[in-house]
Amino acid sequence: MTRVSLGATLFVAVVVTGACGGGNTPPQGGETAPGADRTAKTAALESGANLMQAKAPVEKIAMYLNGFHVSKDDPKMQMEAHHYCNQTNEDLAQCVLFDGNTAEARMMGIEYIISEKLYTTLPTEEKAFWHPHNYEILSGQLRMPGLPDVAEKEALKGKMNSYGKTWHTWMTGMHNQKADPLPFGPPHLQWSFNKDGEDMPGMVTARDKRFDFNTADERQDRQDLVALAKPQGGVDAMAAAFPEAKPVNGVADNGDAATRPVPTFGMKGAEPNPSGQ
Repeated sequence: MTRVSLGATLFVAVVVTGACGGGNTPPQGGETAPGADRTAKTAALESGANLMQAKAPVEKIAMYLNGFHVSKDDPKMQMEAHHYCNQTNEDLAQCVLFDGNTAEARMMGIEYIISEKLYTTLPTEEKAFWHPHNYEILSGQLRMPGLPDVAEKEALKGKMNSYGKTWHTWMTGMHNQKADPLPFGPPHLQWSFNKDGEDMPGMVTARDKRFDFNTADERQDRQDLVALAKPQGGVDAMAAAFPEAKPVNGVADNGDAATRPVPTFGMKGAEPNPSGQ
């Protein structure tokens, strides 16, 4: 395929995505945030603002990816995430994450995606925040709903050897767990699955059924991308949490121990009163 025809395919694919790449995954349990229904006044104000106000950063969002995350500090906290992304430049994308793809979906977090080139510039202590992407791509788990197969594969080929920094601020969409009604507590740093058997049984299957995907077939179709894969930092960062998981061809750890610490947020208490009052 020539560059021109591929570009045309990707352009058409983006248009098609808006038509058939969503609308099949409401918020978990059909619930939304607690609160009163929007009034007619609020709806009118929103409609007016939509017509009159500039929304340049939001309008740049053009890619939709569907994949899975696991909290680095809690391997039982696994969830499906719907990524709506702006490809800022060839080396950086920034994404807003939701727990579904319908109008009622709850915003659950953010993810930044950087190329291998930018990853190599990170300070050593920063690498504990960035998860690798090769397993997500090669396993067939990371998908771009609505895109033709050729366009999806070409887009994900460009993400080989990339890394993501993901924070979930609302614990919603967790597999087989009840969602928090509101964004409670501190954000959780998310990690990627990097071996077979790390994801909870039934989670990927449930996604595939909704979207009419076949992850096993997709994995087979992407085997030619294995030749592009390089060892990545963080592949084994959660290995102790998944002792029965099996490595896959093309996904290897680069031995960087800096990726293994688990960054967490804490709550700082009030300073003690020296006078005792």
